[in-house]
Amino acid sequence: MMKRIGYKAAVARQVESLETGIQAVATALDVLDLSAYAGKTIGLAGIGASYQAALAGAAYLRAFGTKAFAYTPTDLYGRTGAAADAFIALSASGQSREIADVMQEAAAFPRLAICRGADNPLAAITGAVIAMASGADNGASSTGYTGTLLALGMLIDRIAGSRPAFDWALLPPAVVAVLTDAGGSAGQAACLLQGRTSIDIVGAGIGFANAGEAAMLIREAARVPASGWDTLNYLHGPMESQDASTGLVVFGEGREVQIAQDVAAFGCPSVLITQRKDIASTDKLAVISIPALGNDMASGILAIIAVQRIVGEMQDAAGLTDITFRYRQTDTKLKPWSPTEL
Repeated sequence: MMKRIGYKAAVARQVESLETGIQAVATALDVLDLSAYAGKTIGLAGIGASYQAALAGAAYLRAFGTKAFAYTPTDLYGRTGAAADAFIALSASGQSREIADVMQEAAAFPRLAICRGADNPLAAITGAVIAMASGADNGASSTGYTGTLLALGMLIDRIAGSRPAFDWALLPPAVVAVLTDAGGSAGQAACLLQGRTSIDIVGAGIGFANAGEAAMLIREAARVPASGWDTLNYLHGPMESQDASTGLVVFGEGREVQIAQDVAAFGCPSVLITQRKDIASTDKLAVISIPALGNDMASGILAIIAVQRIVGEMQDAAGLTDITFRYRQTDTKLKPWSPTEL
């Protein structure tokens, strides 16, 4: 059984969860035959937070020259054969009804599931699973999302033959640095974003995947309307709604920096999460510097953990500590919803 815990308690577990995950994923990869994925167009299927992880995984695969696309189940119903030559199915619980449906449709193709554990319906359907062992989590996915990114990073390194291979053991100490936040930047960021009417989150590549995930976290844990945007798309009109009543979170080191600075200069409270060390905070701009590890997926994990810390502070400030979802759906999981079990 995977235990459901409070939101901030789940974020505080990140180091432990990722350390365990590195060992669990490595063990799983050592016994999996991945030859069916070589040279194939790969489809990554997910829903909710797992769809955002699918976007990250597809971007990471393409960076190695592998054709890859992220899909929601809506994209795949009745058309899996036109989508990819092989599939990676993402569901932390392994109980997402829609992912199970489309993986059953894709029975003629190589399929691999990434889940918290190996004993679940999705793992049974795909016949191959990486159990990421992320453990206890909150309904607003914390360890489940980062564990999925970790498993994808390690899996894709094997599929794509990353050279030199990234040392994933570097990740947990970097997470400690993000969680410690000695400069108090996360607290400043939470204060800036508290009470916003809506919040935009902007990033590119894996940063775009994290933008969608951050929007979900803000909606689920702090109950504030939020939306994720691709960096260049954001410049073509969406930013026009920003003013002193709204908020902005930006991931990145390039054009993203100017977006954060420009919007803050117009009076919109903004947060920049970046590997750069040369950008100063202002009264309307909180800058959170994360360690540079030289790996896009690892950097994405650090960046979303920074947001998770901010959202935890926002949740407390709004008097919503450890809430559960108000709108629980009865048809999205293959097992009944539980207030104590994920």
